[in-house]
Amino acid sequence: HETIKEICALQRELAEKVGVEKAPYETSGPEVVGEQEPVSVLIADFDNQTGNPLFDGLVEQALAIGIESAPNVTSYQRNNALSLATRLQPGVETLNSAVAQLVAAREGIKMVLAGVISPDGSGFELELQAVDPITGETIFNVASDAKSPDAVLTAIGELSEEVREELGDTTLDDTDDRVAGTFTAASLEAARAYINGLQFAFEGNHEAAVDAYNEAIRLDPNFGRAYASLGLSARRVGMNDLSAEAWQKALSLLETMTERERLRSLGVYYASITRNYSSAIDNFSLLVEKYPADAPGHNNLAVVYFLTLDFANARREGEKLLEIYPNRQVFRSNYALYAMYATDFETARSEAQKVIEQDPSFYKGYLPQAIAALDSGDYEAAISAYESMASAGPRGASLANVGLADLNIYRGQFDVAVQLLEDGIAADLAAADKSAVARKYVMLAEAQIGRADNAAAVAALEQALELDSRDATKVSAAMVFLAAGEEERAMSIATDMSSQLQPQRRALGAMLEALLDIAHQRNAEAVDKLTAARDFADLWLVRLQLGKVYLQAGYAAEAMAEFDAAASRRGEASAIYLDDVPTWRYLSNLPYWQGRAQQELGMTTAALQSFEEFLTLRPEGHPLAEDARQRMQN
Repeated sequence: HETIKEICALQRELAEKVGVEKAPYETSGPEVVGEQEPVSVLIADFDNQTGNPLFDGLVEQALAIGIESAPNVTSYQRNNALSLATRLQPGVETLNSAVAQLVAAREGIKMVLAGVISPDGSGFELELQAVDPITGETIFNVASDAKSPDAVLTAIGELSEEVREELGDTTLDDTDDRVAGTFTAASLEAARAYINGLQFAFEGNHEAAVDAYNEAIRLDPNFGRAYASLGLSARRVGMNDLSAEAWQKALSLLETMTERERLRSLGVYYASITRNYSSAIDNFSLLVEKYPADAPGHNNLAVVYFLTLDFANARREGEKLLEIYPNRQVFRSNYALYAMYATDFETARSEAQKVIEQDPSFYKGYLPQAIAALDSGDYEAAISAYESMASAGPRGASLANVGLADLNIYRGQFDVAVQLLEDGIAADLAAADKSAVARKYVMLAEAQIGRADNAAAVAALEQALELDSRDATKVSAAMVFLAAGEEERAMSIATDMSSQLQPQRRALGAMLEALLDIAHQRNAEAVDKLTAARDFADLWLVRLQLGKVYLQAGYAAEAMAEFDAAASRRGEASAIYLDDVPTWRYLSNLPYWQGRAQQELGMTTAALQSFEEFLTLRPEGHPLAEDARQRMQN
């Protein structure tokens, strides 16, 4: 409490100095926030005085669903709040009212809802207090009664409607959604099992989450939300058949969800399961149109825009998120990453710095800083950023190892990269992180190709593909297989990718097929495949390869246009698979190709500058380096 008082005093003092008006929570009723003004709330742990642990977490989850039927309200995820609280006050185990106020003050959340559920004869009484996290003052109080345990969810529904009215929701008369409709009213046990599943999923234990969701479904076979959550967790652990079945059932039970949850679930289905990004954008756009304060909606819409390379709209949605949660690190970190991919490195660096200042352990905040330093040629600053990332916990150390190896491959220091990656693989094996191990094996193969050790490269790829089947692993492996002369193995991956329905996978498959054509100087066929790939998805890698084949075919002007596009979009090369895993090394040869195109067009001075830029990154004896030196002498 003393900590909260100190924060409140400091914030009031700052507000007075800068002339900020007091938050508009002076009266009850719709005038509290004004019509449809976005309101972020955090629900604290209810004080469960019933002695029945069944209500622990259940009341809070149901209340969150109920109040989010209001278009102007978004509920801060309680698991995230408790995780932050444990960093702010080590040893904290519950999200009581005082802790919730501390988190809300830190995150810029406008209101804390703190409640009590207590016995009342054979039934229960529920009381709720809305608290201003800055001043600690009560904004309003509401209450409801339940005559029996089975009536608790209905009582929460009534409570949530009173909260919505207090928060200025003008749609109460237009909807008949009830919280009880999101759970089976006669199955509190099913709701409890579902909440257990959510907690397991948040902790990353999706195997346990699957078991909990299955238990919820056993208790309530028409539990639509549980099927949707089961579909996500089952997919995370490779249970694809179960995931597909769960999603089909969830889609048939959409009417058991609130409108907001229906739109969220459909959007996740389109974006994560079918990868139908166009439908996902339409769905999430409708969600945030109807519910402007929906933070998950804005976040998911931003992510889907990002996955379709629409960085401008991704940044726009990111800005809206920061208006709702100005201090939420993950949202600001995402905004910095969107700027990085959009080649706005200064914005990326400055926004990432804000994240790091707030939480130095937020390891992804160091990536935009490292990339911005690389773009400016400040390798020491890039190394420093990755070293700071490495000190931010095991996941940060693993990603930093990738970043440092990527930097050394970019600079042509393949021996150093090999040693780094071998050390990183050992650490990831000890941590049982298969995906990280696979990622490093692919990079190790690239470094071995740089050392002209094809056999070692192929051996590393075999290790990677045994561990992981993600697109990034397969496509990178196929490119290295081609470089090592293993064309059949590369084409097997290309054929598989080309047969997929998702546009980006088809684009990558067509690109791989074109690389084989380029290797055999089948230029017309390669241009056709790369043009088709660009139509599927205008990926940075496709542009780079299209420039190469144009140059090989004698079309230097067309080649230079593609190389210039790759240079202007070099932010996408920060992580070419859009997974925040550094791939700056793919830019290392771009100046060489630009120099070739410029030389063909008679741009002698520009060509010399491009070759000189390239040679600063390449060691003696590299094949392209020797070619660049010879071209500079001619």
